[in-house]
Amino acid sequence: MQRGTPRTSWPWIASFYAAFACGICCGAEERPNILLVLSDDHSAALVGCYGNRDVRTPQLDALAAEGLRCERAYVACPQCVPSRAAIMTGRSPVAVQMTRFTAPLPRDVVTYPELLRKSGYFTGVAGRTYHLDGAPPELMNELNLKSFPERLDYVKQAGNRAEMLAQYREFLDRSPKDKPFFLQLCFSDPHRPYDAPSVHDPARLTLPPHYPDTPGVRADLAAIYDEIARFDGDLKEVLDELKTRGISDNTLVAVMGDNGSAQFRGKGTLNELGVHVPLIVRWPKCVKPGRASSALISGEDLAPTFLEAAGAPVPAEMTGHSFLPLLRDASFEPRKFLFAERGAHGGGLPTGSAAFDLGRCIVTPTHKLIYNATWQLPYQPVDFNGMPFFKELVQLNSEGKLDAKLAAFYFAPQRPMFELYDLAADPWELTNLAGRPELSELEAGLKRELAIRMVRERDFVPLPITEKAKSPGKAKAKARRAAP
Repeated sequence: MQRGTPRTSWPWIASFYAAFACGICCGAEERPNILLVLSDDHSAALVGCYGNRDVRTPQLDALAAEGLRCERAYVACPQCVPSRAAIMTGRSPVAVQMTRFTAPLPRDVVTYPELLRKSGYFTGVAGRTYHLDGAPPELMNELNLKSFPERLDYVKQAGNRAEMLAQYREFLDRSPKDKPFFLQLCFSDPHRPYDAPSVHDPARLTLPPHYPDTPGVRADLAAIYDEIARFDGDLKEVLDELKTRGISDNTLVAVMGDNGSAQFRGKGTLNELGVHVPLIVRWPKCVKPGRASSALISGEDLAPTFLEAAGAPVPAEMTGHSFLPLLRDASFEPRKFLFAERGAHGGGLPTGSAAFDLGRCIVTPTHKLIYNATWQLPYQPVDFNGMPFFKELVQLNSEGKLDAKLAAFYFAPQRPMFELYDLAADPWELTNLAGRPELSELEAGLKRELAIRMVRERDFVPLPITEKAKSPGKAKAKARRAAP
């Protein structure tokens, strides 16, 4: 089957055999409870077990030691709404018409919790807003576009951490004893504004190589680390509750960032800090502890994985790929490519690229190609463009006091249309290789694979290739060699 295309096989039969195989492997016929914990604006690089020696994440690190750490997990969009739409549907934001930040999920697009519900699960969402009923709420209600209260058994939103944890416990209390449950539990941390108690010393932090080194920047990085530490502590409460109720062993727990952190070249961008997120899965009856995998995992892949783990059918229209065999430590064919998109952000008018940008990217095990369709717009950070520490950088740049490389990253009048990075050699994406003659075949092959995806999904953005583009030939072959 071609990666990135809808299934054409019989999903009922495939799901039956997947569930049967899992039952043999895990030594249990009981279907698992499924708990998906989403942190808000959280990059993989900002977690201890992913190599960060500064941030305090003992619970996340312990969870990884008890399960599987996915080292190359990516969301389908560096923004909350489209990313969560892909997670919920197993399809791309483009395919389900969710590239606009304030869009409601169409009623005819089925979510995987609905399928779990039909298969006998008690289902819910709780905590911070799940973001998929559109905005503004008054208009959505007037047009009868709000649908999630009809889709699931339990749908609530929380305004603070205490309320979120209370909703979590309430959901568990209401869950029938004779049914497995599914819950998406949404956290606010580490979303801005940063207000967690201070536990990290800004002066002692190691800055990523693309960060300007000023006291304000250091203080801001320490502040998000504080937010992540607070999330880590709350996560311990969530997991302890499962143990207290005696349901931890048969609960599949997945912890994932909904998109990247609101940091430099993070949230709102297709760079690694924008789309590369933590994904840790613990399932004591099935997942061997202490494992790590470098297989590419997309946010689209959670839906078919959870459905197959539950023995529920996977719809043919889902373009996500189940990684249940990876959880079982069985034979697994990893992705050769995955994709992400960038669209409108927030509900305001487009005053800059923070609010409106159009981009697409393709990621392989070794490389990434970013297509900036609105390349004429300069970079503008999401959620901190007007903050004092960034205004200070604007002033330093205007005075010619900012490092030239950093000035090019953040204050160039426009961006390149294409960016090509060797992620294996350059994980922070410091050197754009697009346009280099020695990589022309690789670049052409990746552009073609991206174009194929866009055509199949009827993407409204112009294709990254010209009408005169030839058949892939050597270019396609070289692109695929870069994605073993």
